[in-house]
Amino acid sequence: MAERNRRGDDAADDRPEDESIDETSVEDEVDDEPAAQGGTATRSKAKAESSEGRPKAKAGVGFFGRIIRFVREVVAELRKVIWPTRKELLTYTAVVVVFIAVMLTIVAGLDFVFAKGVLWVFGNPS
Repeated sequence: MAERNRRGDDAADDRPEDESIDETSVEDEVDDEPAAQGGTATRSKAKAESSEGRPKAKAGVGFFGRIIRFVREVVAELRKVIWPTRKELLTYTAVVVVFIAVMLTIVAGLDFVFAKGVLWVFGNPS
């Protein structure tokens, strides 16, 4: 079996070099295809923007206009939020309180043990 895997005995080695798969050519072919779902600018769009020059700037919006737009966007985002029900909220609150109590107990215990250890090592003057 080891003799079959020697160089020259594989079927892929019998192919002429021009027929072998070149990974860079495969990558180049993929990059030449236009983006089907968007997200990146196509060449024609980039050419159109460069030929027109700079895109026109939007009309100036005042300070209060920007604040109002910000508040509207915040309200729109808050409407998208999935708010927990009362039962879920109480459950999550209980989980957090229990977790904090457990962590507080662990830290207090370690603090007590280390304090006693330091007093034992360095001596207790009283």
